[in-house]
Amino acid sequence: MPPTSLTGQHILSSDQFDRPTLEQLFALADLLRPVARGEQVTRVLEGAVMGSLFFEASTRTRLSCDAAFMRLGGSVSHSTGVAITSISKGESLADTSRVVSGYCDIVVMRHPDEQAVHEFAAATHIPVVNGGNGAGEHPTQALLDLYALSREFARLGKTIDGARIALVGDLKHGRTVHSLVRLLSLFRELTIVCVSPPELTMPAGLLELAAGRGHRVEQTDAPREGLAGADLIYATRLQTERFAGTVAPYSDDFRIDAALLAATALPDAVVMHPLPRDSRPGANDLSTDLNRDPRLAIFRQTDAGIPVRMALFASVLGVGEQIPASLRPATWYRPEYIGPDDAPFYRGHGG
Repeated sequence: MPPTSLTGQHILSSDQFDRPTLEQLFALADLLRPVARGEQVTRVLEGAVMGSLFFEASTRTRLSCDAAFMRLGGSVSHSTGVAITSISKGESLADTSRVVSGYCDIVVMRHPDEQAVHEFAAATHIPVVNGGNGAGEHPTQALLDLYALSREFARLGKTIDGARIALVGDLKHGRTVHSLVRLLSLFRELTIVCVSPPELTMPAGLLELAAGRGHRVEQTDAPREGLAGADLIYATRLQTERFAGTVAPYSDDFRIDAALLAATALPDAVVMHPLPRDSRPGANDLSTDLNRDPRLAIFRQTDAGIPVRMALFASVLGVGEQIPASLRPATWYRPEYIGPDDAPFYRGHGG
């Protein structure tokens, strides 16, 4: 497995990646999928410690980063929430960063302030991975989204190049779509359709980035129009935690459900969502009536987080080349890798 250019780097933005690096990461993730599923074992990071600093709520990112690091043989040291850290006593982020640097080999950090992860990274000599910085970016989520999409399209005989991509929902505050647009712009001849209420449109700089790299960019506040003919429908929830006051809910038009897909979507469309989806009445997010629709890829998407983050950690800590020779069979019992709502083609093909 050839080395990437990521060894020793902070991972703060999707802007850091080019297509050759993505291809190397995804090839390494393919190799690590059996490890992610508990079928094989590697200990290439035995003795390494990851600091997991989450100053904002998380389920998938925190747990999957932890699991990915431990699947590589490393250990994880946690701190969750501001209240249980010395920041609540007035300590600066820079001081916290310097202290944690003496305990860990790498840090994954989430913070509601967009600049906090950059301030933290500037004060340390160890790699820092951005686990979500306010409404800014979420680069590891974008990596797993793109990896999952590439696998879905390969199964369907499609490629990302030339695809029609519909991004739906709160595109102003949705950090996952901000990072995803940056990565998608590395591909060729896309049509990127931004579907959102007028007050929640994609930041202009990201639209200009995509257009400047030769992609066709469209904007609409009409989901029925925006979803028509899309190869990928990527939904996001209303980011209520990013608003200072009361937030008006989406209109019913933004409920992506079986009826809307029947009226607009291609038979082989892929439906994704970074999760969590808001299932409360009136939220008008991605509907649970799609749970048995084989086009819904949200759990295949979340499963992709383990091998992709494993590949990223191995690359940043410079052990990617050691992985092929380190693999050995796991000895514990594992059930068949399929959930009760999974499509038949998913059987035995998790991640």
